[in-house]
Amino acid sequence: MGSGVRDLLLGVDAGQTVTKACVFDRKGRELGAGSARVELSTPRPHWVERDMEAVWQATATAIRRALAAAQVTGERVAAAGIVGHNDGLYLLDENAAPVRPAVTAMDTRAGGVLAEWRRSAMWARALELTGQVPFAGSPSALLAWFARYEPDVLDRARWVVFCKDWLRFRLTGAIATDASEASSAFTSVRTQDYAGEALALYGLERFADRLPPILPSHAIAGEVTEAAARATGLVAGTPVVTGAHDVDGTAVGTGVVHPGLLSLVGGTFSINQVVSTSVVVDERWQARSFVQPGRWLNMSTSPSSATNLDWWRKMFGLGADDADYAGLEREAAAALDGPSQVLYHPFLYGSPYGESASAAFLGVRGWHQRGDLVRALMEGVVLGHRVHVDSLREKFAVTGVARLSGGVARSVVWSQMYADALDLEVEIPDCAETGARGAALLAGLGVGWYASLDELAEMVTIARRHAPDPGRREVLADTYHRFLHAASALRELWPELT
Repeated sequence: MGSGVRDLLLGVDAGQTVTKACVFDRKGRELGAGSARVELSTPRPHWVERDMEAVWQATATAIRRALAAAQVTGERVAAAGIVGHNDGLYLLDENAAPVRPAVTAMDTRAGGVLAEWRRSAMWARALELTGQVPFAGSPSALLAWFARYEPDVLDRARWVVFCKDWLRFRLTGAIATDASEASSAFTSVRTQDYAGEALALYGLERFADRLPPILPSHAIAGEVTEAAARATGLVAGTPVVTGAHDVDGTAVGTGVVHPGLLSLVGGTFSINQVVSTSVVVDERWQARSFVQPGRWLNMSTSPSSATNLDWWRKMFGLGADDADYAGLEREAAAALDGPSQVLYHPFLYGSPYGESASAAFLGVRGWHQRGDLVRALMEGVVLGHRVHVDSLREKFAVTGVARLSGGVARSVVWSQMYADALDLEVEIPDCAETGARGAALLAGLGVGWYASLDELAEMVTIARRHAPDPGRREVLADTYHRFLHAASALRELWPELT
């Protein structure tokens, strides 16, 4: 690995469109970041795919850019970790080459399979056994779809892996996964290991040997190969840990490793999660294995968060730079006085109310300005988060503090809305790329730099705190009541509009 001092960590966060890599010091402070995009492909309605080689090339590019931004060479990197989007399907053949393009978690081709399952007795059994019910982008539903409609694809598949596992294979040549990702479909929620009954439940038992071995998230799964070193700028022999689901990485990166503390992420998905030390299952959330054995990460999610503002920007021809976002934020802030006159349901791509729910502005009148609609959009996103948070608060002893990350956390106005709507103190960690930070810290844990997750949590510093404003709390409580009332009234109409 060379003779230089190896005093840094590398973390990679591979999302469904953007891959980010960051270099961190021993204290978890970001020294440099790089990113690269991979365009999504929709060759048919409901299909959302990515070229797997392009995903790897984007990751290699992001790593090179991160090293350059930090003004360091790969010789200083002591270890690397990867987190990535979960669910979807990455299929490898006998030579560990892609069988076909990757299927992302936003893909809904398996909707028909899902509808059949929902009408059967297996639905309740899936919840009890695996801690969740499938959705269209789940590996279980997608594998069942391919088994039915394109069996030759599965005939060629030797391994069924996740995004971060594909990328770690390209870095190290090692096939594996971790419990946080394996628990998306085929593990027992109680044993946190593969369960033959889970595969049989979906009619997929013949694919048991296609599942990769499960290693601890911080275990050293392999070392950077010579080929990967040439592609990334890392040094051959650098240890790479197994890694985790990106939401687990965010929890680690924000210090949310203890029961009761809420972790909120506002990006493509509305992610609302809390760690527990016991199994609590409910159809409204996914009870999945956390990166620490004997703990679970309970995630109530829907694709209904900050991407609503991206949609607004594109729909009305606004630019993508920070100045345009800041301008929208100022317009919303200027319209905050008084009650919410316009209501918005942020269900462009999904919702807590099922596949048929759709987005809508309600109450718009001729005298309303753009700022009124932007305010409604931002409030609607936050109230959508509250639907998920309230379900978790029914069963878990949630503390009075939540840690917020993702695109929404960059906005002071939006962050304050979370505090007001949830009636919680909201903390913003002092790190923009919390998923990559979690990946890097898991790598540090793997090479013995840190003793435990508790030590990692103590390293997190808070950049801002937002306490609930009494007046705005009352306004948003009233708006939330109307948000729920409108959703209830529209339940019968939504299917007719789909």
